[in-house]
Amino acid sequence: MSKFLHVLAITGIAILALISVVTLTAFVFLKVWKPFGGKASKADRKNYAERAANFDGKKFHNESDFQTLSLNKNSEPDPLTFSKNTPRPDFEFPLKKPDFLENPEEIPEPDKIRVTWFGHSSLLLQMHGLNILIDPVFSEMISPVSWVGSRRFTKVPVTVSELPEIDILLLSHDHYDHLDYNVIREIDGKVKHYVVPLGVENHLKRWKVKAEKITNMAWWEETEISGLKIACTPAQHFSGRHITDNMTTLWASWVFKDEFHQIFESGDSGFGPHWQKIHEKYGDFDFAIMECGQYDVQWPLVHSFPEQSVEAAKILGAKVAMPVHWGAIILSRHGWDDSVERFLLAADKEGITVITPYIGQTARLETPLLFTERWWRRNAISLLR
Repeated sequence: MSKFLHVLAITGIAILALISVVTLTAFVFLKVWKPFGGKASKADRKNYAERAANFDGKKFHNESDFQTLSLNKNSEPDPLTFSKNTPRPDFEFPLKKPDFLENPEEIPEPDKIRVTWFGHSSLLLQMHGLNILIDPVFSEMISPVSWVGSRRFTKVPVTVSELPEIDILLLSHDHYDHLDYNVIREIDGKVKHYVVPLGVENHLKRWKVKAEKITNMAWWEETEISGLKIACTPAQHFSGRHITDNMTTLWASWVFKDEFHQIFESGDSGFGPHWQKIHEKYGDFDFAIMECGQYDVQWPLVHSFPEQSVEAAKILGAKVAMPVHWGAIILSRHGWDDSVERFLLAADKEGITVITPYIGQTARLETPLLFTERWWRRNAISLLR
């Protein structure tokens, strides 16, 4: 009996030692692994509390009641699912060459709008004579490490080195499918200015971005860069890059305004009353870039369903809309074309013009009807219900 107890005690000690080693390793990993980013200081948190009504001193909150996952684990499948395709297409998406590769020194005139989509939510917006890079994610694996995560299924049409000089690099929030450590480290030398929601600046600083290049913003704050007004507006989402930093940085949508145009970029957002509040403050938009994809009945408040994205564009008074957050990365279970097809169907009923440029194609907003080809249908086997 005493021998058995002795063996049991040794086994218990070994298990505790193993748990301690694993815990310590995880703690050290979270501390030293740079892709996780940085964190706010006490002074930072005090500053956020003074500027953001939705910051409680530790975490940010949405305006409406919010939960990341549905409490009903037995939720029925989405009844509006349109596509029977799998989440990953069985063919390679065709890519186009952006205008800036043909004429790298040319910047559109201040009254012209150009938008080049790189897949998912990554795009180059050219307005007011400025190059504005939004949520650039070019890594193959959407993860803090290279060996596990969601692998993108479309190629990026350009390399970071082929991008033009960037006047403004704007980030909507700090999730890995919107903030790519590898891109930031590679592109920083050609970026003049960063605009980010509160807290995200600490990630950039840890990655050696100079503080004087960064403007951090709370909801409803405005800044002006080279005559272009940028407003940080609400979204309904969450943030975090590892297990202990959930909601410690802000998420946002964005307004770009000059004397010629007003453009909206939704970031990631569930449907909520914030859309109406944005419209009440800023009025109608010439162009709205709307999240469309990675929705699920298990997280109905985190991402908008396509019909909700269209309803938001309608509330915002968008003359032209463009669905993003699809076509590259799998974060949900719906068919790869479900989001864009449902978005188009709903937009047609509302009379909203929708552009769907190829990945890599530069769309010109003065002639939106030239960028309405539904190119993916030519390559796919139709499995729409």
